Amino acid sequence: MKKILVTGGAGFIGNHLCRRLISESNYVVCLDNFFTGLRKHIEDLLGNKNFELVEHDIVDEIDIECSQIYNLACPASPPHYQFDSVKTMKTSVLGILNMLELARKYNATILQASTSEVYGNPLVHPQNETYWGNVNPIGIRSCYDEGKRAAETLMMDYHRQYGVDVRIIRIFNTYGPNMDPKDGRVVSNCIMQALNGEDITIYGDGSQTRSFCYVDDLVEGMMRMMNNKNGFIGPVNLGNPSERTVLDLAQKVVELTGTSSKLKFMPLPSDDPVKRKPDISVAKKELGWEPTVDIMDGLKKTIEYFKTV
Repeated sequence: MKKILVTGGAGFIGNHLCRRLISESNYVVCLDNFFTGLRKHIEDLLGNKNFELVEHDIVDEIDIECSQIYNLACPASPPHYQFDSVKTMKTSVLGILNMLELARKYNATILQASTSEVYGNPLVHPQNETYWGNVNPIGIRSCYDEGKRAAETLMMDYHRQYGVDVRIIRIFNTYGPNMDPKDGRVVSNCIMQALNGEDITIYGDGSQTRSFCYVDDLVEGMMRMMNNKNGFIGPVNLGNPSERTVLDLAQKVVELTGTSSKLKFMPLPSDDPVKRKPDISVAKKELGWEPTVDIMDGLKKTIEYFKTV
C-alpha cells in the first residue's frame, strides 16, 4: 500500500483524486488549508481507515513521510488567486519548495499540477509543451501564471541538482461535480446563472475559445503521469483538444437546463486568453491518454451537481 500525500486535497480536483487513489487501495493524506477547498468535499472520507486529513498551509514547512506527492495546493480561479496575489505567489513558490524538500527527504515522486496559464495569451495554436508562452509578468493574473512557471522551474532544478523524481502536468480547463459555484469560471458561471434564471454573462463577444475536460478524465491522466514507467517527467498537457467557443458552451448550458435566461455581453477582462487548446500528442504517446467523456454527458453530470448546491 502506497502512502500518498495530496496537497489541496479538499479542492475541486483534489477531492476527486483522493477518492480515486483510495479506491485503488492507497493510503491518502489530504493536506488543505481550506482557503478554497471545502471540508464537505471530503467529509464522507473521514471515517475511512485509508484516509487522513491534515489542516495545514504548504507555505509553512511540514514533515509527512510518503512515497508520492501530488501538489495541487493553489487557488486556481481568478477571483480566488487575485484576492491575495502575494499569498498566491507564496503558495506556488514556497509551497513547492517545501514539497520538493519533502520529496527529497523521503525519495518520493512528486507531481506538480501546473497549468495552461503558463502559455499566457498564446501566439501558437494549439499549444504544445515546447511553446514558452506569452505571459504578462506584471498583470493582474501574473501571480498565478508566473507562480506556476516558477514552480515548474524549481521542479526541474531539484531534478537536475538533487535527482528528485518529478512529474509536471499542465492542466487545461477542467469541470465537473464539486466545482465551486462562485469560482468565477465560465462553466460554473453559465450553469449557476442558467439554473437561477439570470442572464448568462458572456465576456467579449464569446468568440474566445476554451477546451473543457471532465474531471474524471483529468484524474486518469494525472495518475498515468505519476505512475508511468517510461522515465517521462514532462511537462505534459492534460486537457480536452476539442476546442469550442465560450458562446457555444453557454448555448449548450441553455439547452441542457431549459432555462429562459438570455445572454448578456460584458467587456473582456484584462489579459484574458483569446484562445486555449491543448496539443495532447505527447500525452497520447507517453501515457496512452486522451479524454473520453463527451461534453454533453459531462455537462449533464455537472448541472445535476449544481442543482444540489
